[in-house]
Amino acid sequence: MNLNLTNHFTQNLPGDANLENSRRQVMEAAYSFVTPIQTANPSLVHVSEEMRTALGFSEEDIASKDFLQFVTGNRVLESSKPYAMCYAGHQFGHWAGQLGDGRAINLGEINNWAIQLKGAGPTPYSRSADGLAVLRSSIREYLCSEAMHHLGVPTTRALSLSLTGDQVMRDMLYDGNPEYEKGAVVSRVAKSFLRFGNYEIFAARNDLKNLKILLDYTINTHFSHLGKPHKETYLKFFQEVVNRTLEMIIHWQRVGFVHGVMNTDNMSILGLTIDYGPYGWLEGFEFGWTPNTTDRQNKRYRYGNQPNIGLWNLYQLANALYPLIEETEPLETILESYKTNYEVQSQNMMRSKLGLSTQQEGDLDLIMALENNLQASETDMTIFFRKLSEFQKEHPSEGITLVQQAFYEPKAIQGKLQDQWNQWFSDYAQRLKDEALSNDQRKEQMNKINPKYVLRNYMAQLAIDKADKGDYTLIEEFYQLLKKPYDEQPNSEQWFAKRPEWARHKVGCSMLSCSS
Repeated sequence: MNLNLTNHFTQNLPGDANLENSRRQVMEAAYSFVTPIQTANPSLVHVSEEMRTALGFSEEDIASKDFLQFVTGNRVLESSKPYAMCYAGHQFGHWAGQLGDGRAINLGEINNWAIQLKGAGPTPYSRSADGLAVLRSSIREYLCSEAMHHLGVPTTRALSLSLTGDQVMRDMLYDGNPEYEKGAVVSRVAKSFLRFGNYEIFAARNDLKNLKILLDYTINTHFSHLGKPHKETYLKFFQEVVNRTLEMIIHWQRVGFVHGVMNTDNMSILGLTIDYGPYGWLEGFEFGWTPNTTDRQNKRYRYGNQPNIGLWNLYQLANALYPLIEETEPLETILESYKTNYEVQSQNMMRSKLGLSTQQEGDLDLIMALENNLQASETDMTIFFRKLSEFQKEHPSEGITLVQQAFYEPKAIQGKLQDQWNQWFSDYAQRLKDEALSNDQRKEQMNKINPKYVLRNYMAQLAIDKADKGDYTLIEEFYQLLKKPYDEQPNSEQWFAKRPEWARHKVGCSMLSCSS
């Protein structure tokens, strides 16, 4: 197994002089060297064919013991200098100080992809945790990161999912009843794993020397098209981060994805969806829904608040970059552009979901009326928009029947609510008459925007339950299914269905904790 593995990150940024793997505050360093732990009996569960190819692994490599040892951390290549990144962050709106890679160990770069192992052991940033991961959370991350990519959502990727052969103690519900679970490792891949928190920690410590080194490295490595690092380039860089963050969140809203933990240490500088913890997909369309049990009371990270939190997090990044720019006005102007662009892009996104290719003054009213109707009765978001593509503008009275499959309680659609729906379909039909597309052309366009298949939490839980018994068939089935989320896939119709009633309150199928 011959890999062209480089150490660009560690060669160009300041490292921790202390080589002990002890929990501590790490000063004036972007990373600490650390070695993955040896596991009892590692075994490979699944490999992403796409990422295998992108990283240059052959089929023979995948079948080798060397590959298994590499992706579980049991063998460190001579060319690899494993490390954990140092960063800080705001968690649930409060400054949390130093955080860092407490469960991730970076191996280096392959073909300009950074590769890291999640769950391969403790680091100086693990605090009181063990640095390990369990099978259930690893399956969720592995499947979802690949699914998001095929949905067209900017995301980190995954190369492989492996069992360690070790048992890991976890209190899944944080209720004082810990149990042993199967240990696992996901090998994650991205062009960079840098987060807002990497810059925040240097700014908070007034370490402007290393803040500049990190920012210049980021621009030279990942934003070189902006020019050589200087003050004006820093502003261009911030504008691009703002744009990428907004683009990512608009995609989240489009497909009904809720991240669940939008802390600044979970915000990618490249605008990638990063750190798949207690995420979820909207089953019933609801702006106030959050998948995170920790967030149940305040619902800071609810679906409808994700755009606002994106902006709040960008304000924290602006504060971190300010010492190198020393002007508030240009930063504030860029942040204001987020608000303006969100309004435009959000409406355009909703128009695309409705099959509208032109803009009209009354579109916002049409969109808001639809969202009110969707929330008035529990309505499956994915099914509704997919079925809506079959709507015939010549027959608005058939609208409710067409999307009946999306309603959790079809009998509830009566009286005033039924009148509201009928009025909306009538208005929608009238609006479609101003479009040049035929019904068939509109359906084709809508089905490129509105997925038929997403990784619903109950589906992930079914795969977890089977995998816990040594059966990985659902992992493979979902992996293949979610590679083509916009295709019909007639043999997979059973997954184009509302969440079953048994999953409404089942652990892992509705809300989840951060435990992994």
